[in-house]
Amino acid sequence: MEEGLLSVDKFSGGSQVYFMTHLHQDHTRGLGAAGGWRHGPLYCSPVTARLLPTRFPGIDASLIRPIAPGESAPLSLSSPTSGRIFSLHVTAIPALHCPGSLMYLFRGDLGCMLFTGDFRWELGCEEARSAKKALLEALAGDSVDVLYMDNTYCHPTLNFPPRHVVAEQIVNIIRAHPDHEVIIGVNNLGKEDLLLHISIALQTKIWVWPQRLLTVHLLGIDDNREIFTTDTSLTRVRAVPRYSLTIATLEALNTVCPTIGIMPSGIPWLWRSSEGQAKSSGKSPAKSITYGGQGSGIGTIETDYDPLSPPKLFEKHSYALPYSDHACFAELEDLMQTVRPSVVVGIVRTPSCYANPRHHFSHFFGDEVCADKAPVENSGHNGSLAPKRRPSGSRRRRMIKISRATFYRSRVTRKRKDFCGARITEPEEPIELCCVDKTPRRRIIKISASTLCRSRVIMKRKGTCGARLEEPQEPISVP
Repeated sequence: MEEGLLSVDKFSGGSQVYFMTHLHQDHTRGLGAAGGWRHGPLYCSPVTARLLPTRFPGIDASLIRPIAPGESAPLSLSSPTSGRIFSLHVTAIPALHCPGSLMYLFRGDLGCMLFTGDFRWELGCEEARSAKKALLEALAGDSVDVLYMDNTYCHPTLNFPPRHVVAEQIVNIIRAHPDHEVIIGVNNLGKEDLLLHISIALQTKIWVWPQRLLTVHLLGIDDNREIFTTDTSLTRVRAVPRYSLTIATLEALNTVCPTIGIMPSGIPWLWRSSEGQAKSSGKSPAKSITYGGQGSGIGTIETDYDPLSPPKLFEKHSYALPYSDHACFAELEDLMQTVRPSVVVGIVRTPSCYANPRHHFSHFFGDEVCADKAPVENSGHNGSLAPKRRPSGSRRRRMIKISRATFYRSRVTRKRKDFCGARITEPEEPIELCCVDKTPRRRIIKISASTLCRSRVIMKRKGTCGARLEEPQEPISVP
């Protein structure tokens, strides 16, 4: 599909309609530009629409198009180049990543495309079963041409327990430290269910910062203000911005009173370069796996715990538990089994860590269509989605004639890239190019005897570097 039609989680302008999956910072880049949002209609969930003005006060409310989970909306887009009108329908599907998060299913003249955004459909979860049912009903028997999938944890070793299991582990850790202050790292949005579970299980209030308290009330949680508070004297359990929960912070707090930190996150590994230099401090991991990142050398994803084992100390004063709002590998595999797309593209494409879904899910489709070549930048997609694929057997083959010299130069270039300057030898067997006429065309030029003699003398001077020249022993005949 050509540029300038639609964008998902990318708000730099240039499209006719925009879609937001959820309100986390890495999916809203461009919304906070000077002057506010003025580029075009913006589709999002009603929950996200309610929270938007608090995060982006300059946004034009008349451009917001709330679409509830399960609802569909017709779209009519005009080609910027040809003027052709494309008709399609978009359906919102619950993503269960954080409050207000959605998937988007596009069907129509541009094919069938599913954009998951960040999501987690836990196996055995009733909400996930309902979301999957809604997706299948929206597909109405169609196959997915392109799946843009949350590949944050797209590796077979990254499987997490259900969130309610990890929530209970966190409660047990807090109970085991009755004399400690407890700091829990969370984002501006998400993990409200975890905080509610802790409050109910321990019969205690949860401290949150003022912006977080506003978000909680806008979500319709704790209207009676019985659970969340901004008064630190009322509780020993505090939810703080995730970025502020560091080892240095915990060490400083422990000089005042005993404090533990809890990081509920599915990120159980540290990225190490191929030289083995850690980019962040921590204890030696329990196990590691080799991983090939896009555009960089082979690296290592090193896990610091067994997801099925009891929680353990990640660092001094700090616990890390796999409470993940992103799908683990088994859940990604279940989605692939459900929709069986022709092409799958990972939406997380940072240079340092990229898990390509096609490496692990190629058994769901043929190698020819198992590609990850669609243009994607981070989590923003500007509508360059693949159109309907051609029926099998209808591919047009393009024949190109190349010369032997061009073919050899291409081979040399490829070998240099592959072997980093290693010596290049001629192929042991001759290269046959059937599409090239190997008979050289001869050009006949008439020259005089004097000209040929002068040319021979110049050539001998260059070849012998000033040695004595002799006349040819045999006469040169020129026809």
